[in-house]
Amino acid sequence: LFYGVPHVFVSSISQQLKMAIEPTTKEYQDALSKVKLVERNPAPNGTAIVSMYRTGVREAEDIVTLAKEIQSADVAVTNNACAKLVMIAEQVRFLQQQAKKILEETQAAQELHHAACNFRKLPGHIYHLYKRDSGQTYFSMLSPDEWGPKGCEHAYLGSYKLEYDQTWTPVEKIEQVQENIRWAHRVLDAGLSSNRNDFLSIDEIAANEEKCVES
Repeated sequence: LFYGVPHVFVSSISQQLKMAIEPTTKEYQDALSKVKLVERNPAPNGTAIVSMYRTGVREAEDIVTLAKEIQSADVAVTNNACAKLVMIAEQVRFLQQQAKKILEETQAAQELHHAACNFRKLPGHIYHLYKRDSGQTYFSMLSPDEWGPKGCEHAYLGSYKLEYDQTWTPVEKIEQVQENIRWAHRVLDAGLSSNRNDFLSIDEIAANEEKCVES
């Protein structure tokens, strides 16, 4: 094979290559402990096998390869499960933030409902919150600009609209809430008119409306 190269040297190289390719005894034993082979039938179809050992001989390389495949599959399954758990954790954090927001809004609404008031509050109307020096908060129908030249002697805390579900909306957020309601109606109308099961995005609804206006 190699002209001018001693036969002993060639044999040594071949032996080293063979050792590098073939699995070691430790690798084989480790692989054998991880691989589950199919149980063998000593008498398939009623015919007894003469030598269970000879028929059960397997290449060490095949066992090691099978063990590596199992290990790779375990890693893939674990990574897939971790990715799903990370996604669930993100959803849990989002839900926790939503729950915190709901609790804060509920507490704020209750505090507004418990503010002193000498008149009946009607949904859809805007009322103005003030605070006396004593610490008492109260609602008034008069805005800060409607108190006359001297204005109100009490601290102005803000103006709120009483919604029909008994929640309160700060006046600076009324337009945002109304826009959200209009968007919800547009989505509902679009879904009902086209019998679609999926909801359109905000951008898609807006784009469709612009096309309708241009036409």
